[in-house]
Amino acid sequence: MDTNSKHADDLQAIRNMMERSSKFLSLSGLSGVFAGCCALAGAAVAYFGIMKAGNVTYNEYMRSLSETPTLSIRLQFLLLALSVLLLALGGAFFFSLRKARKSHQPFWNKTTRQMLIHLFIPLLAGGIFSLLLIWHNNITLVASTTLIFYGLALVNAGKFTFGEIHYLGLSEIVLGLLAGFFLNYGLLFWALGFGLLHIVYGWVMYKKYQ
Repeated sequence: MDTNSKHADDLQAIRNMMERSSKFLSLSGLSGVFAGCCALAGAAVAYFGIMKAGNVTYNEYMRSLSETPTLSIRLQFLLLALSVLLLALGGAFFFSLRKARKSHQPFWNKTTRQMLIHLFIPLLAGGIFSLLLIWHNNITLVASTTLIFYGLALVNAGKFTFGEIHYLGLSEIVLGLLAGFFLNYGLLFWALGFGLLHIVYGWVMYKKYQ
């Protein structure tokens, strides 16, 4: 029994070593919580600031119909989305680097590069496609498109990190498809996908792995 137990322990140790070498384990759950909070704050700014809580009317080209000239709503949304993205990426880098240092794990290695490549290929394609939709005045599909491509990116990169990322990606895809049916609620689905889901999955990962 002692010999069998020792062999089982050795096999488990080997599995753990293989997992650490093949997966990016420095991803922090707090980065998901931070990204979700940034997204919810961005959605609030979009609704109460840019859209004036629904009190400003726009035509099909997302131009204000009020007499007071304002900065193009497309440009406002674009700047807001870029700000949220940069804050979320900065938070992911900060919290994951801090976790890697605390656990004495390498932050940048071959696995990290592979994960980022598999993550950013769908993200880049989705970003370009979203810009094409805006260019051709198909504004109502942008929320659905960003959620779907982001979900695909997470599923694609999930094999290189924690399994929860895979399921987060599937959840984002489902929300994106629903947003495609309910076009008038794009901002709500955007807040649910990039905000609430990030907070929930981030907190689950933080409690489970940290």
